[in-house]
Amino acid sequence: MIYWDPNPDVFIIPVLNWPIKWYGLFFALGFAIGFSLFKNLLVRHFQRSSSEPISDLKKKALQITDRLTLYMVVATILGAKLGHFLFYEDPREYLQHPLEILLSREGLASHGAAIAILLALWIFSRWSKKIDPTLDWLRLLDFISIPTALAGGFIRLGNFLNQEILGTPTQMPWGVVFGHPADGSFPLPRHPVQLYEAFVYFAIFFLLWRLSQKATPKGRLIGLFLVLVFAFRFFFEFFKEEQSRLVGIAGALTMGQWLSIPFILLGAALLWRSRR
Repeated sequence: MIYWDPNPDVFIIPVLNWPIKWYGLFFALGFAIGFSLFKNLLVRHFQRSSSEPISDLKKKALQITDRLTLYMVVATILGAKLGHFLFYEDPREYLQHPLEILLSREGLASHGAAIAILLALWIFSRWSKKIDPTLDWLRLLDFISIPTALAGGFIRLGNFLNQEILGTPTQMPWGVVFGHPADGSFPLPRHPVQLYEAFVYFAIFFLLWRLSQKATPKGRLIGLFLVLVFAFRFFFEFFKEEQSRLVGIAGALTMGQWLSIPFILLGAALLWRSRR
């Protein structure tokens, strides 16, 4: 077995005494790299349909990416925070003090972030189409799916370093014993499910990046992203400890599996639409 017990704090901000954790660092790294990737995708997209000088195309891509990044950061944090307390905590405990949802250092829910990103991009697309008519909601989703897959891999690495989102006990030789699990559970060999997911997300990123080298029908990349990411998420939930306190509602499946099903269906519908 592998024993794993790193310090979850990268450093502590002086005066504020606020710890910067590996999760937060990888979260920020995903956004930083995603910014550059998305801008390059836009430039390549504009080159296919415009004869403007490359310098003008880069300026337009930077303008759009700058504004979109703000939308994505706000949507991701708010959606993930709200999703965590709606799906994995008892929301009644926070209705009397709603600000606790934003101020709490508790976890983030990827399903909540996904819903918020879909809505934020729909709002953003109403502005982006004025800049370039080809940048509608589906095309933006196609482009954003690529850096999102990469960011998902980074975030799962952060979860592994923070010893959170634990796998179920295992006797397999690659089982990991977390020295100080975030949930306070007893250290025992577990599936390193965070690494399983990280590997898959990185693989999905490379697949989508490769497909983006050529022009694809609108909705194909985001459809493929939703189907692959959430189908694998559904599968890996079998190797995770249940994180939701709403176990009675989840029933035979975990909360993560129930929440993944609508995204799989949406992705399949988008793939079917793109084939037509």
